Amino acid sequence: MLWQGTPIPAPVVKLPDPTFDGALSLEAVLGGRKSVRDFTTQPVTLRQVSQLLWAAQGVTHGDQLRTAPSAGALYPLELYLIAERVEGLARGVSRYRPVRHELLGMRDGDFLRGLAAAAVGQEWVGDVAAVIVVAAVYERTTKKYGERGVFYVHVEVGLAAQNICLQAVSLGLATVMVGAFDDTQVGRLLHMPADHRPLVMLPLGVGK
Repeated sequence: MLWQGTPIPAPVVKLPDPTFDGALSLEAVLGGRKSVRDFTTQPVTLRQVSQLLWAAQGVTHGDQLRTAPSAGALYPLELYLIAERVEGLARGVSRYRPVRHELLGMRDGDFLRGLAAAAVGQEWVGDVAAVIVVAAVYERTTKKYGERGVFYVHVEVGLAAQNICLQAVSLGLATVMVGAFDDTQVGRLLHMPADHRPLVMLPLGVGK
């Protein structure tokens, strides 16, 4: 399915296969995790981005089950990548498709300044190499679980975001969870469908 504003035909970038043998132990990664808001201008690689997206929502078992658990295996989360300095990837907005482990290009251009403005004036957001925005489609879960499904969705957002934070440490990258932003403004900036609600942003890159 293509969304309003997506070019036709939409460009697709097949991502490098994820790796399963990181150099650091889980304990070392947990000990190294910290929130970073000061980044260098060094780019990140497409392989690093691939690994981060897989860590958040990648398929691990069969053709559906993923790295982060989901109530009823309904998977309400959508991941958007805003690339600024990603080697091998044009600047712009893409959406991650977990089953195919690929990016669907949506719009080219510079979106970081807009994200920084939406993030309650956190100007440093505009200086990072890339941002992953985790959005949710609540109806995928609430249609089965009702109001309780909202709670389940929020748990899943936290799980996916923590996976990104830990994978970043393993890759020698830095990130931080940002929840202070105007979600309506972010949704419009990234041309999200009306039922996609952005819940957390993870600016990432090489920390100073």
